[in-house]
Amino acid sequence: MELMKSGIHHVTGITDNVQANVDFYVGFLGLKLVKRTAGFADAKQLHLLYGDGLGSPGSLLTFLIWEAGGRGRTGIGQVSEVALAISPHSLGDWLTRALAANVPVEGPSRKFGEPVLRLKDPDGLIVKLIGVDMPTAAPLPHAPTRLRGVTVLTDRADETARFLTRFGYRSEQRSGPTQRMVSDTDVVDVRDVSGFLPSAAGAGVPDHVAFRAHDADAVRSMRLSLKDSGPIEVHDRKYFLSLYVRDPAGILMEYATDGPGLTVDEAPDALGETLFLPPHDAERAGDLKAMLPQFALPGAERLPARDLPFIHRFNRPENPDGTTLVLLHGSGGSEADLMPMARRIAPRAVLLGVRGRATEGGTNRWFRRVDDTTFDQSDIHGEAAAFRAFVDGAVAGYGLDPDRLAFLGYSNGANLLAAVIQLYPGLVRRALLLRSLQVLQGPPAPDLSGTTLLLLNGRDDPWTRDGPALAEVLSACGARVEAHELPVDHTLAAADVTEAARWIERNLSGG
Repeated sequence: MELMKSGIHHVTGITDNVQANVDFYVGFLGLKLVKRTAGFADAKQLHLLYGDGLGSPGSLLTFLIWEAGGRGRTGIGQVSEVALAISPHSLGDWLTRALAANVPVEGPSRKFGEPVLRLKDPDGLIVKLIGVDMPTAAPLPHAPTRLRGVTVLTDRADETARFLTRFGYRSEQRSGPTQRMVSDTDVVDVRDVSGFLPSAAGAGVPDHVAFRAHDADAVRSMRLSLKDSGPIEVHDRKYFLSLYVRDPAGILMEYATDGPGLTVDEAPDALGETLFLPPHDAERAGDLKAMLPQFALPGAERLPARDLPFIHRFNRPENPDGTTLVLLHGSGGSEADLMPMARRIAPRAVLLGVRGRATEGGTNRWFRRVDDTTFDQSDIHGEAAAFRAFVDGAVAGYGLDPDRLAFLGYSNGANLLAAVIQLYPGLVRRALLLRSLQVLQGPPAPDLSGTTLLLLNGRDDPWTRDGPALAEVLSACGARVEAHELPVDHTLAAADVTEAARWIERNLSGG
């Protein structure tokens, strides 16, 4: 067997657009998607791994998916650039490909004697292509072979460099504020950025760099040697055993074993085809699959993204029946929150989750409040108008069938839906309002004769005490309203699923 070498195991970044990320790393760079999992730390977060044909340690770039999560800030205490090795003779071809694909590119230039092209991925992460021969176990045609190295930003450069020696790196040379550390296989460039702001997590800012450990014994030895270095975490990530620690500048570093490896649960020729969930989350597999963002590999059929007034996400079942269910979350929720429940209500519906644009205390809402019982009327009207534009745009842009379209709102989302129904009659013809109340002051009296509604409130819910009044108002306007008071409080329950599923079956043509 080849002796274990020191060096980088993988680099983990953050993206806020999974489809653009896949298109860049698989479609443009030509890497292979070798694993897709729910996050081990947070199973509601999708985690994608790219690499060579076998997902070999040293070839891996991985990404945590923070859909529409916002851009991070480059600064002290982070990995800032990722370098990939390409054939020195292919720089011209890569430059031509980047220009043809409208990928931001600079160079070629030279750094530490090596030819460099600097690219930016869709999130703004610097990806350098380095002209240096670095073979890998399973090379891919027209793709980088493996990780050449990373650049880290620190205000304690000498201490960061000494810390890296624990992972098999040694100082080689310096260029300006950058000290190059080398291992048996790759490099870490330690850049002194004293005086800069600290980094902030987000898209385009890598989360951490992982170095190779021979086996679990090496991880245990490293843990003992780091006992005075601050908090340390050790986790079994199924594909490798990992130790996490921060260097003196706060850079997150991982020490990960080569084995068991990515082929432990997929054959080499089927890597990346199956979504895997952490074993401890097996019982909620269906819910998680409904919440995690979906994407298409380059060349596969996909629905083009449309630029609409609200952040939104689709979830498509394997055999859709033509129904689309538009979901509006409650206070503090997201576009994915109602998808597990909606999938149980309508197993074959396409789900369209939408995120409210208002915020309160850092959480998502659909409109502002003055206090717990007083609502900002101008904001309600403004957001209702924006939602009208969203619905019109989604129907036209995504080709949704208005006759198979229904809306489901919970709490704050249901309240906005009720306002939209009254302010724009005919836009929302079928809706399920869960824990709703009347938030409009001096509401209009539109003709709602073509509107069919289900209102489900909780008998013990203190927040929807005006719910019955909303049902009466909507009925008086001609809507066909079915209202039930369930033996629950404000939280959603199994009874909501049962009643909603029956209503969907009765009221959607061909359901």
